[in-house]
Amino acid sequence: MKTKLPLMLAGVLSLALSPVYGQFGGAPQAPNFSGAMGKLFGQNQNFSANMEMETKTATGQTMTMPAKIAVLDGKSRFEMDMTQAKGASMPPQAAAQMKSMGMDKMIMISRPDKKLNYLIYPNLHAYAETPVTDPDAAKSANDFKVEMTEVGKETVAGHPCAKEKTVVTDNEGKTHDATIWAATDLHNFPVKIEQSEQGNVGAMFFSDIKLSKPDASLFEPPAGLTKYASPQALMQQEMMKRFSTGQGVPPRPPQQ
Repeated sequence: MKTKLPLMLAGVLSLALSPVYGQFGGAPQAPNFSGAMGKLFGQNQNFSANMEMETKTATGQTMTMPAKIAVLDGKSRFEMDMTQAKGASMPPQAAAQMKSMGMDKMIMISRPDKKLNYLIYPNLHAYAETPVTDPDAAKSANDFKVEMTEVGKETVAGHPCAKEKTVVTDNEGKTHDATIWAATDLHNFPVKIEQSEQGNVGAMFFSDIKLSKPDASLFEPPAGLTKYASPQALMQQEMMKRFSTGQGVPPRPPQQ
């Protein structure tokens, strides 16, 4: 059975905008860099980098989001400023509303080893835990095999790259397709990863790459933050604070 690696930016934007518009349709999931995604990085399982996520829809719209990423043995950490997101799926008023609520800065930590995700809002001095629901997150690297076929050579951001079609297959026979640009001057680190699904194209670009182990403390919630059992509980408390100060809640976006 053929599946796709997640179109990451769309998922991140949905997660970020849900507090603004009260859409709690399920537990948010931090992007997972273990399992099938981890196989795309070969021997580069520990690194930190700047990252830009880009999605081009079948209708020609483009969304972009810069982020910082750190990965350590399957654990991952994303730092984002949602006011930097650009594109049609980011309503003009959303960034201002998130900033006024203290929810513009966001850190997502994925801990497959603990079967937990952490959703951290530094400006609120708060975080919430959610369970990891991706079944692939619990699998070991030995449960996946990867086949790569070189289809050309290109230069990406100054790095000479082998452009490779990749197919990652798990122990249940599910396959995940992607195209990577492996930088030959960076131990074949994939400086660009691209995938397509139903006419939509998602890409991740990496820069300022450091191939050393990030500090383990980056993958724990900072000390001194208020812990909530769920993002819903965190948001309810923040809404109560807004009502108590007369700020109210942000309006819902107009219906399409």
